[in-house]
Amino acid sequence: MVTDDILGVSFVYIYVALLLVVTEKVLKRYPVISRKILHIMVGNIVFILPLFQTREVMAFVAAAPFIVLTFLISPYSPIKGLSKASQAGHGLGLVYYAISWTILAYLFFDRMWIVGVGILAMSYGDGFASILGARFGKHTYQVFHDKKSIEGSTIMFLTTLPLLVINFLFYSKPLTVYIITVLIFVSLLATVVEGLTPKGLDNLTVPLLASFAFWCIVPGI
Repeated sequence: MVTDDILGVSFVYIYVALLLVVTEKVLKRYPVISRKILHIMVGNIVFILPLFQTREVMAFVAAAPFIVLTFLISPYSPIKGLSKASQAGHGLGLVYYAISWTILAYLFFDRMWIVGVGILAMSYGDGFASILGARFGKHTYQVFHDKKSIEGSTIMFLTTLPLLVINFLFYSKPLTVYIITVLIFVSLLATVVEGLTPKGLDNLTVPLLASFAFWCIVPGI
């Protein structure tokens, strides 16, 4: 493990620890808002990824341990008495989130902006769709067992697209008309997938399909 990897792991762990303190202690009286803030803000790890120099460290040291951690603080934890960070919403939502991180970190280590595509669609896009959709959603629709709103889906698209543009600017990738068109398509795809996916599984389907869609359309970047 090189120095930059150690720095990257340290930043990730410290950042997540601070988020947990804020969401589980400061905002513990507001479990729904607390969980969504955690869901959104963890996405900022995308901007820490350039510190890493080793694929295995980024995937299996920085990301994968959170699969275990989030399971242990979920309602399904075999250890009773731990704080239930996943109690608001689907019980395994944060576990699925960590699984997505790990898969994308390993597969797209050499193209971290593609990791950013999936993670930012999931964190900011889905997160704001949930918060603002619950507040302003008037026109609802239901696929499978989950009720969503047109307003929430619209918010997801309008949040995801600018975040994907910011992601490309951060990684100094060219923003041609073609790339912007692809990002519009990927944002729309992520929105549709979120609307169709039941029971918290959107923390798997949204980031994985968004990243893989971009990779398939623009494999050379």
